[in-house]
Amino acid sequence: MSRAPRILLAAILLLGGVMSVSAAEDAPLTRGTAITDPDLLRKLDQSDALSISRLLQPERNAKGPLSSDQLFSSLPQLKNILPAIDAEFDRYIVQHKQASPSETIGVGDGFDVRLFDRFSLKSANTRFVLAGIVNRMDRAYVSEESCGEIRLIYRLARFEQKPDIGNIATRLPMTFNLVMKARDVRQTDADGKPVTCAEVARRWLENGDWQGLIGSRSAPYDAMIDRIETNIQISIAPKSALHDFRSDYLLKVFKYDAATRTFAESTLENQIDRDRILADEALRRDFKAWLLAPANLREFDRGTVLIPEKYLARAAVAPTPAGLDASTLQPEFGMVQGEDKGEGKSEPLFADDDVVSALKQASAQGITMENIRSVAGFQRRLNDVTCSGCHQTRGIGGFHFPGVDWLTDGASNSTIVPASPHFFGDQLRRRDILTAFAAGKRPDFSRGFASRPQTRGAQELAGTEYQDGWGAHCSLQIAGSGAPDKSFTSWTCAKGLTCEPAAASSRIGMCFIKTR
Repeated sequence: MSRAPRILLAAILLLGGVMSVSAAEDAPLTRGTAITDPDLLRKLDQSDALSISRLLQPERNAKGPLSSDQLFSSLPQLKNILPAIDAEFDRYIVQHKQASPSETIGVGDGFDVRLFDRFSLKSANTRFVLAGIVNRMDRAYVSEESCGEIRLIYRLARFEQKPDIGNIATRLPMTFNLVMKARDVRQTDADGKPVTCAEVARRWLENGDWQGLIGSRSAPYDAMIDRIETNIQISIAPKSALHDFRSDYLLKVFKYDAATRTFAESTLENQIDRDRILADEALRRDFKAWLLAPANLREFDRGTVLIPEKYLARAAVAPTPAGLDASTLQPEFGMVQGEDKGEGKSEPLFADDDVVSALKQASAQGITMENIRSVAGFQRRLNDVTCSGCHQTRGIGGFHFPGVDWLTDGASNSTIVPASPHFFGDQLRRRDILTAFAAGKRPDFSRGFASRPQTRGAQELAGTEYQDGWGAHCSLQIAGSGAPDKSFTSWTCAKGLTCEPAAASSRIGMCFIKTR
């Protein structure tokens, strides 16, 4: 036991004893990697043990989670967040009007494009509820000292009193992720020694001993707080004569500055600033050379690349639906030389020959590619390594973790999926990394494509939509004529299924029952 009381242990004892986590029964894929049990999340939320205000200002005397207006007005740490979001909304409105002058855009019904109501972030009737806790120790390659991350995911909800109905809770399309370091370097074990990554991993894998994951209940958390990530459905456009159905999701990141105790607007990890790079010839040249260098190309292939901030954007908009060839970087980062963009021929950032040459150079240096074995593989990784591209791939709208809806009474909340196919498909890899940590071994942090995650040799995903079952993403080249693309040769379907076209894609299909 550490010298300071442990927050989750204190919360559990406060709630009447050690509680089992039924997520192990209801969602075996998340065993040891996430907390998705609705009853436990409800109790943790209502006890105020893990509210945003409690974690950011543990010394406050007020009881219970704060409403949205109280949260942003009373916590100076959050003072930069709403102005930054407002600025992104203003830019989005201007850009949309320029691109589609015939469409009307505003809040509520009657508009061609309906905006998210920003007033809900300043309302006394809304607050952020705890919708999930996710272990991301698989991201320890970003900072080995912190052993990765623990993400506390909150969903914005509106609470209203309706005549003859009573209290009504409605979830709104926004998530607020408070990202904490997985290990508190100040925390010690029973022998007074610093808690190790192995110990943190073992606590998660024991599936019930969540004590100590977030440190002391009363101590400041400055050493553990890393950033806040927001994801807002900034607009929705119902199907009409002007357009098909579409919704856009705004992604933002705010890094914590322990010196000023505030969150400051930051770049998104690996979110390539396409427009700025394309407008600056020197930046184009530098980025191209950096990414194609053999050592960086290897990390890019493994999915562990960390692109320097000078190439990155401070916001991203992920449109949905995006199709199986989803990309927020094409055609500007297209692979086709001399691509016609309507104003004559233009030179793409990466030509086919550039990629082929870089792959040959890496091979000559003894680097074996696990995922990128072709131009098409490079193109897919170029997209899904970004925040927006990943959110477009096998997401639920623009979210990978919409969160557990424990606001719904009765058994109905068990039928609501808390996360996307991409999230569930990645759990075996994450658990494998936790297991390696717990055993004192160095984990393999590599990952597959967002559409087709690594299986790490386990059979739990076999025959499911996450790997090769009905609805899984597959390679059309394998089922069709011509040589299969080397980047996707493993994207096959289970016995009795075949890869069929499911969208306007020449490369990726879905596994369906054979009809002939």
